[in-house]
Amino acid sequence: MNTAAIHHQPESEFAYLYTSDKMHIRLRTGRGDIKSVELLNGDPYQLEHSEWFNVTVPMEKYLSTATHDYWTTETSAPFKRLSYAFKIEGMDGTILFYGDHGFFPYQESTLKTAANYFKLPYFHEADRFKAPQWVKETIWYQIFPERFANGDTANDPKGTLPWGSKEHPGRDDFFGGDLQGVLDHLDHLVDLGINGIYFCPLFQAASNHKYDTIDYFEIDSAFGDKELFKKVVEECHKRGIRVMLDAVFNHMGDFSPQWQDVIKNGEKSAYASWFHIHKFPVAYTPTDNFEFSEDITYDTFAFTPHMPKLNTANKEVQDYLLEIARYWITEFDIDAWRLDVANEVDHRFWRKFHDVCTEAKPDIYILGEIWHSSQAWLQGDEFHGVMNYAFTDAILSYFVYQTIPLSKLVSELNHQLMLYREQTNQIMFNVLDSHDTPRLLTIAQNNKALMKQVLAFTYLQKGVPCLYYGDEYAMDGAGDPDCRKCMIWDSNKQDLDMYTFVKSLIAFRKEHQPLLSEGKLRWQEIDEQTGIIDFAYEYEGTMIRSIFNTGQAPVYIEKEHVLFSTQMQSLDKNIIELAPYGFAVSVDTMERIEQNESSKNKQELVAGSRRVSSLSTELSR
Repeated sequence: MNTAAIHHQPESEFAYLYTSDKMHIRLRTGRGDIKSVELLNGDPYQLEHSEWFNVTVPMEKYLSTATHDYWTTETSAPFKRLSYAFKIEGMDGTILFYGDHGFFPYQESTLKTAANYFKLPYFHEADRFKAPQWVKETIWYQIFPERFANGDTANDPKGTLPWGSKEHPGRDDFFGGDLQGVLDHLDHLVDLGINGIYFCPLFQAASNHKYDTIDYFEIDSAFGDKELFKKVVEECHKRGIRVMLDAVFNHMGDFSPQWQDVIKNGEKSAYASWFHIHKFPVAYTPTDNFEFSEDITYDTFAFTPHMPKLNTANKEVQDYLLEIARYWITEFDIDAWRLDVANEVDHRFWRKFHDVCTEAKPDIYILGEIWHSSQAWLQGDEFHGVMNYAFTDAILSYFVYQTIPLSKLVSELNHQLMLYREQTNQIMFNVLDSHDTPRLLTIAQNNKALMKQVLAFTYLQKGVPCLYYGDEYAMDGAGDPDCRKCMIWDSNKQDLDMYTFVKSLIAFRKEHQPLLSEGKLRWQEIDEQTGIIDFAYEYEGTMIRSIFNTGQAPVYIEKEHVLFSTQMQSLDKNIIELAPYGFAVSVDTMERIEQNESSKNKQELVAGSRRVSSLSTELSR
């Protein structure tokens, strides 16, 4: 038994309250090294006289990565306190006790020693990670306000270009997009099935992207005013659409009054301690790249001299930013905050931010922009979710860039799911493209069948999907600023086939959301040679099963209960052909599946020919 590969950590993603009285427990072991794991658990004050360790609970080997297996179970405690440990049997026949002090022989003296057990001293509801229920049910739509729609030409900035007049917009171009344009097109979002809008920054700023904030208490004049924004929120809420604002609390814009005061008064400025300044007067040497300098005398976002970094450890800065957070919730009834460059702000500030926001609106959604694994921010006292780039990068790496094999895709997705609590996974923010990345169609080399397949695979994962504006019409675009093209409103230029597909995909996701959010993931088959990905979710007696053909040849699957598909045709009453880039999703009851399997031994799939092959994979757990 490889004990070095075995890991558990109390009060983390390995042991946490899922509901007020249900605890999820996980154990990590070396892949293929352990035959069985059983949980010993009971009240710490009843160990001696009840000997509850004599009754064990089998744990399920759930998900696997290239190096580890993860075992899971759910338990409860009538007195809301728990001692627990693991009985582990290796493939070599070794049986060990694993608890708070490591490994011991599995014998009575070990079992009766209270100090050997892991502890959850008390089930405190205040410490439980609470995922807002409405977020699980949301399909987000990201709007880059300057490029969505120009509804009011009267507020256009000087030099505004005609809508869509440049095929490839420049970094400093303005096209007049505004909040009136959003208001004018809310019914488009309703028709699509959207029930959440994520706005890129709306606050007063000098740039077209607005990530260089001047005034956090004002709507940018090119977008409208606060009265108009309040109307947008009200109209969204009437349509069942939630509203998320983007806040930049890592840095300010260099035209902000606070930074201008620092430029004017140097170290005597009342705002000098609001920033990380190394030398006065503040200075930098301009380069050909407006957003870069090598000798900045103060900390910034990246090396952008126009975005001085805020000192969020400063009490005045904290009070200022927390008032902003509270103001837009209480005055405008926003539903969520998206936090830019969230990983570069200190944890102490984010804990205060969390408390202020949840006091103002208990079911608010707090989303951090973090591109990497994010356990430190997702303990329940900072963010509810992050922009799940680490998860979706694996999807793009396999489907689009083809830089990883299928086994690595599954391993990486499983790894990411095991980094977080289950309620966290359910509301992670899954993005395939955004204002910061090339558009999906462009990286898919204009292969619309592939784009549909990637969208479908992502919408069938845990977490909540976000559609970048214009993807419903198959808009293209390379990296920033090309990914920020004007929305296509000319019906003659819209891809209506893609629109119909995206609308159907959203409807399917919403209809089966409880299954996808809360179901147990089962990898039925992955096949490197054929490119078959077959996975399912089980929840409350129902299974939703998805088969994707990522290979170069057709595959053949059973026709029964297919509800949503592409690249598919019926060959006879029982068999359908799934072409490359195709997928098929079926929904059935577990009872009927078990009846079918008992009569046919197991479900079968014909891969590449009419020859029947069994569904099997090392990563099916």
